[in-house]
Amino acid sequence: MNYYIIYDGNCNLCVTLVQLLETLDKGKLFHYAPMQDEQTLLQWGITAEDCEQGVILIDGNEPQRRWQGSNAAEEMGRLLPAGNIFVDTYRALPGMKWVGDRFYEQIRDHRYALFGKRSNTYESSYCTDGSCNR
Repeated sequence: MNYYIIYDGNCNLCVTLVQLLETLDKGKLFHYAPMQDEQTLLQWGITAEDCEQGVILIDGNEPQRRWQGSNAAEEMGRLLPAGNIFVDTYRALPGMKWVGDRFYEQIRDHRYALFGKRSNTYESSYCTDGSCNR
């Protein structure tokens, strides 16, 4: 199984989280493309407006299956070894999903002010097919 993560390659927080996933997964499950890679966005039918709603996770086996924003973050966590235990616990706590969604929206909308903006777009070495500009 392969999943594709479309992330903001100019966001310090987003890049740090991608780098953490790269370390944990080593490209076995996840491949990455920055939202700034217009060619890859076109390939997946993703618009700039879509990107404004946050990180996107695409199921490589069924590309019509997609998660976005906090739902994508939860699904990524669930897919990691033993991650489903934490995600299931989080989802089972009354009100946590609502709080998590609002928290995600605040971070998404203020990410550059809170965590800074990179001067160069980060491109993962575990890129999506054809998206590496190396």
